[in-house]
Amino acid sequence: MDKIKILWVDDEIDLLKPHILFLEKKNYEVTTCNNGLDALSIFEENNFDIVFLDENMPGMSGLETLSDMKEKKSSIPMIMITKSEEEYIMEEAIGSKIADYLIKPVNPNQILLSLKKNLDHSRLISEKTTLDYQKEFRKITMELAMVNTYEDWIELYKKLIFWELELENINDQGMIEILESQKIEANSQFGKFIERNYEDWFQPKADRPIQSDTLFKELVVPEIQKKDKPILFVVIDNLRYDQWKAFEHVINNYYKLEKEVPYYSILPTATQYARNAIFSGLMPLEMEKKHPDLWKNDVEEGGKNLYEAEFLTAQLKRLKLDIVQDYFKITNLASGKKLAENFKSLKNNDLVTVVYNFVDMLSHAKTELDVVKELASDDKAYRSLTLSWFKNSPLLEIIQQAQNMGFKLILTTDHGTINVKHPSKVIGDKNTSLNLRYKTGRSLTYESKDVYDIKDPKKIGLPAINMSSSFIFAKNDLFLAYVNNYNHYVSYYRNTYQHGGISLEEMIIPFLVFNPK
Repeated sequence: MDKIKILWVDDEIDLLKPHILFLEKKNYEVTTCNNGLDALSIFEENNFDIVFLDENMPGMSGLETLSDMKEKKSSIPMIMITKSEEEYIMEEAIGSKIADYLIKPVNPNQILLSLKKNLDHSRLISEKTTLDYQKEFRKITMELAMVNTYEDWIELYKKLIFWELELENINDQGMIEILESQKIEANSQFGKFIERNYEDWFQPKADRPIQSDTLFKELVVPEIQKKDKPILFVVIDNLRYDQWKAFEHVINNYYKLEKEVPYYSILPTATQYARNAIFSGLMPLEMEKKHPDLWKNDVEEGGKNLYEAEFLTAQLKRLKLDIVQDYFKITNLASGKKLAENFKSLKNNDLVTVVYNFVDMLSHAKTELDVVKELASDDKAYRSLTLSWFKNSPLLEIIQQAQNMGFKLILTTDHGTINVKHPSKVIGDKNTSLNLRYKTGRSLTYESKDVYDIKDPKKIGLPAINMSSSFIFAKNDLFLAYVNNYNHYVSYYRNTYQHGGISLEEMIIPFLVFNPK
């Protein structure tokens, strides 16, 4: 292995001979220099892995040398060493993107630690993460055999996401594949859990998790009733728990997380069911009865999510909440920018509700556009694309403005999504719904092991299109493919992000409450 090459620049370099000998014994190669001007030409003519730079030198100062070096080779880590503890020097050095800041006198082990932190950082983290996950693997396997409540499933899913995010930055493909197999097994067990328990959740006085239809009343209303701050209530369509974790650090710049309550989407985990349930506070069957003018079933013509504002107004009235509130749905960049520009006009509101549709559009675009298929080829890339969108979106501008205006932020979603890998054959008549993760209609023929089937939709709060209609929900990473034109269908939809069925990714989703920093 090649030696690590260090350039050490200090006007008292001779006094550092013991440090240099110590590093050379550790197999580092150290080039020395006693002034900034010479250091620049040595730096330009050679390839160094890292630079140690004294801040206080006669002639060209350490900060000036640092600035010129960064212009020439910005990726080389620079470590500033100084006698001074003055704050402005620290701030200027940190602002110049130094890799570390050491105050004299430094001992050899401090130098070694800084080298390891900057040059062996990835390898050390990778080894430690792999070791930690190997220990955790056995615990997760045991938990999978015993998990039996909806609370346990939330905790287990959060644990799997934690390790997925930890392992995504290391180069151990073997570990990543082991975790992937644990996720597949978890989804298989979760599907069985939902089959055994979902219907019971709709019995009177059942021990039921917070779901789409109870979310607003159980979790949003108590925040409104505090009357301590106006509330920005953001529903990002189709946002998985891991995607939220990917941009959590961005929101942390403006808001402090006060409460995190993962909750369960209702079935089908599809926008027209789950999101309408959030805003109406009703299950779809009740929506059809109480609001026949607003609810549309799968096979009916027209948009299925056109009346969320009306559903929300009706729910607020039912809950006797007399508040100043507005509702906005953002479906493109222009409408997002317009809301960001006009957000200050909402300062007297008690509640501002924003539905943001980007992630849903992204999942559909992955199905339809080759370039997005390339950019979101797997869950890691999908998270990365979500982060990139969020950092550059009008939604972040809206959140920043809300923070400046003292709004509390509530962030959630209606359902998640899963990357579907395997087809399952289904046959239905021309009135069968089109979704790939669930179907509703008459005379459905399907592989019973692949789905959770509900012969009487009323038992789980769903309307029946006609007397003999049933619902089926795909489990695991399956998608429901029609027998007609089967091969084309399968090649077109395999490895796309879909929702509507039963998986941890689709059903266990984030609800978050933040206070402005």
